[in-house]
Amino acid sequence: MRADVFLVDAGLASTRSQAQRLIASGVQWRTTVLAPWIKVAKNGDEIPAGAEVQLLDASEAKYISRGGLKLEGALAATGIAVKGLRCLDVGQSTGGFTDCLLQAGAAQVIGVDVGQGQLHERLRSDARVVCVEGFNARSLTPESLQAACDEALCEIVEEQEDNDTQPVAPYAWMRNGGQVSDDYDDSDDAKEQEIEDFKAERSAKARARVDGTAPVERRRRPGTENVDITPAFDMVTGDVSFISLTLVLPAVARVLKPHGQLLMLVKPQFELQPGQIGKGGIVRDKALYAEVEQRIRDCLTDQGLTVKQWLDSPIEGGDGNHEFFVHAQQGADIKAPAVAGTSTDAAESDEPRPAVKKAAKRPSRADMRAKREKQELYEDPEVASFGQPGPARAKQKKRNER
Repeated sequence: MRADVFLVDAGLASTRSQAQRLIASGVQWRTTVLAPWIKVAKNGDEIPAGAEVQLLDASEAKYISRGGLKLEGALAATGIAVKGLRCLDVGQSTGGFTDCLLQAGAAQVIGVDVGQGQLHERLRSDARVVCVEGFNARSLTPESLQAACDEALCEIVEEQEDNDTQPVAPYAWMRNGGQVSDDYDDSDDAKEQEIEDFKAERSAKARARVDGTAPVERRRRPGTENVDITPAFDMVTGDVSFISLTLVLPAVARVLKPHGQLLMLVKPQFELQPGQIGKGGIVRDKALYAEVEQRIRDCLTDQGLTVKQWLDSPIEGGDGNHEFFVHAQQGADIKAPAVAGTSTDAAESDEPRPAVKKAAKRPSRADMRAKREKQELYEDPEVASFGQPGPARAKQKKRNER
């Protein structure tokens, strides 16, 4: 059996990608106690059934994914104690952060992710975990999160046809061959119109089920009736991709309790413009890191949070990008979201409005292109004099021809 498949089947790795990282860190096997150890050189090496396997570095297997190791290092660096906290995990994915939080003693983790079916089954079946899938954190509100959590914990109740409640047809006594006693009372028999109305109602329900317009009744799955889904958390953490954190932080800040902690992974490649990112999606200009940091700090400050620490991620991203963690704390009061078109107390008062610090904007593609063209004009004399009449152009041309 392939070595990476063997590790998953043996329960030593959660996924094949994790198994491959374990193999890169060192894996060896032997068939008997007296046999020599054989090191696995590559993922496709064969390991015989029943072999004894030893991991030379088991750190990769501690959590469901590498994300758990990243968060573990960040928690240690910031000194945040997770034990007993209710946490929100934004961008839950396979559950690396969730796994780390639980192992650190979190009382509950509610995870949201825009994807479907990614969370590892071990975490999905954990009573401390609520998995909300197909949910975009950018549009998160306390109300929408609570409704989505409730739906995730519920099952659909199928309506059963109850034939015992259908009206008794008129002249039903005639079904027994017309044998009826003299004292038979037909006052409770349904009228013909009642029978027709009942048939029409049942037919309408059947069409609604086919069309998907029938009302859906939900109820909590057994054992989840008392799960707390209050949209207020002691800690918010997360790892999001293909979206800037500045678009997510304003939403998640609203569900963070007063004085609550926020610890988010920052991926610079998703905070910059395409022109600022090198080949393969790698941010090679380290000077851009300061720009990313300032933008995230400004965003958090605008939401009423205090940035406590900006630190390097203990592990590089899977694509080789350098990543960071930002640690911030909610204030005593949660800042209400701005509503367009409404006046504030400051606007209505006679006091001058304080200057608002604007977050640093990402340069547009047009700005980047103009900057490059401007540099070329000074670096290349041929470009600088292109299209300009005069002796300078002719002299340059003759020098080039020599």
